[in-house]
Amino acid sequence: MSASPIIPYEELNTGKKEQVRNMFNTIAPRYDFMNRLLTLRIDVKWRRKAVGLVKQNAPQYILDVATGTGDFAIEMAHILSPEKIIGIDIADGMLELGRKKIHNKGLDSLIEMQEADSENLPFGDNSFDLAGSSFGVRNFEDLEKGLGEMLRVLKPGGRILILEASDPKNMPLKGLYTAYMRRICPAIAGVFSENRAYDYLNRSVAAFPTGSEFTAILQKVGFTEASCIPLTLGVASIYIAKKPSIGK
Repeated sequence: MSASPIIPYEELNTGKKEQVRNMFNTIAPRYDFMNRLLTLRIDVKWRRKAVGLVKQNAPQYILDVATGTGDFAIEMAHILSPEKIIGIDIADGMLELGRKKIHNKGLDSLIEMQEADSENLPFGDNSFDLAGSSFGVRNFEDLEKGLGEMLRVLKPGGRILILEASDPKNMPLKGLYTAYMRRICPAIAGVFSENRAYDYLNRSVAAFPTGSEFTAILQKVGFTEASCIPLTLGVASIYIAKKPSIGK
């Protein structure tokens, strides 16, 4: 990882958390559209695959961290049929759009959206069967603290499920991928949204630990059985790990 945190607006003297909040509030109206456009809707398939991997565990109480506009929470509602999902995010603009989406899908009684800080979760210990995050953890100001909070609120034996973008080191056509992420994506984003935000997102992907680096961090904060499943030639990855059972 980079020695200094990757932040959206390097000219500002505010912390990463505040900058990320402001950035996502700014791009919120175009966020879903841009995701579908820039990934050619592959992000939808990635979420579906990730959620399917924990279906056998039948989690009933689920926390979706950095929920954004609620796509991951909605996918979990459809596939897992849990009793309750709580989605949290620091960007109220994203949450407001998520609430509208959830209402339109008739999921108000199942999914609750709250403004909260991923590194200071307002929930008690051992509260959830599953803690998930889709393209959110690389925006944490303190990665280990955020993952530690997800561990804390999980019940013993509960699982963490993370879907995150990756910087594939050895994929075929690496040069084309790099050009697409660093030049084409920000250029397209600039037509419809704030291109500097997407420049930040691309820089944050390049700096984020992936594969065995990230599973090692999961193990460091206290998870066990950490595994990584690369997607689409490694441009995204699914991470699953377990909170140790009592006495383990």
